[in-house]
Amino acid sequence: MGGGVDKNINKGRGPYVFRLKGQNYHRIGTLLPQEGDKPRFQQLYIYDTENEIHNRLQVSRSGECSAPLDESIITGLVTMLNENNTLVQSFRMARDRFEGHEYHNLTLRLLGNREQYARQCNMPSASEIAALIVKDPAEGSNRRDIILEYKDMRPKRVSEVHPKFMAMQYPLLFPYGEDGFRPGIRYKENGARNGKKSITMLEYYAYRLQQRSDQSMLMLTCGNLSMQFLVDVYACIEQSRLDWIRRNQGALRTELFSGLRDAIVKGDTRTEQVGRRILLPASFRGSPRCKEQNYQDAMAICRWAGYHDLFVTFICNPKWPEIQCMLDEAGNQQKPAARPDIVVRVFMLKLKELMMDIKQRRHFGKTKANKYGKPHQITKNRLKCMYVFCL
Repeated sequence: MGGGVDKNINKGRGPYVFRLKGQNYHRIGTLLPQEGDKPRFQQLYIYDTENEIHNRLQVSRSGECSAPLDESIITGLVTMLNENNTLVQSFRMARDRFEGHEYHNLTLRLLGNREQYARQCNMPSASEIAALIVKDPAEGSNRRDIILEYKDMRPKRVSEVHPKFMAMQYPLLFPYGEDGFRPGIRYKENGARNGKKSITMLEYYAYRLQQRSDQSMLMLTCGNLSMQFLVDVYACIEQSRLDWIRRNQGALRTELFSGLRDAIVKGDTRTEQVGRRILLPASFRGSPRCKEQNYQDAMAICRWAGYHDLFVTFICNPKWPEIQCMLDEAGNQQKPAARPDIVVRVFMLKLKELMMDIKQRRHFGKTKANKYGKPHQITKNRLKCMYVFCL
């Protein structure tokens, strides 16, 4: 991962929090390490596999974690991945070539354009997702393909829409090397929405991150690794939205915003400092225009309805019986901090019920207007939301 992980936030006594700083992206290196360097990441599947367990122990102990590691567990995981994971089998193909000293100009291409050949029921095989080539990888390669050079190359960025984007980062969450999100996944028959024929990244992960009684919940039951995965998914969805805004600046009619007024407000009073910008619309949550629009809406309500009568703060309690009931149904003795999806869902249900009590059932009288803030996280894994009402 290219983003910086903030580890200072977990020095207190609160629940575990995974905080990512900076731009998030995934990178992949070369097939073999440089001379004198130790193998890392996918290189462990290719280079010096006779001492693979020892190399993995050294890599795991090189960080801040000082907990003892069980070699038998690592051996069992490696055996499981060798037998079932298609990505690992692709890397093993490269290892077999290198053992036969066939490594000159050899590259491994992980195919990114598989929507026309992907099966719906069967798991992909190693030959379907990767290809060993002995030519210039720039010729005839798709822009989303991942090209792993022999060596002497810098790490390359992996596209967020590559089918194996998450499977390479989290092999234990995707033990078979399953495909993740890719553009072009169709809705079911007669399932198109608003004229769209393909699902979005948000819809895909919203479907995958659901608790179902007849399906595995591996992505939600891995503790801190699941927390990292959820943050990674959210960052990918936000990046997908930003990419769409960047490509559709004309459709958003940004020429109406990028004038002299915006330049002066931003402090760019020198003409040589004013260049082409990517402007975020008010529909993008957290953008400057979104905040300004919310502020103007709040001031307009106060001007029309007068000063507010109630300032309500609604806080979530992780010991609510509804949350505990869902945790008991999920099993594995999970704590509320490990299942933010359950906490947020129960919180929003109770928040909507509170709004009905105030607005429709009129417990405090007739409501003329209301303005609310976005729910956010505070200490001890509690959520709060602030509402302002004019009665």
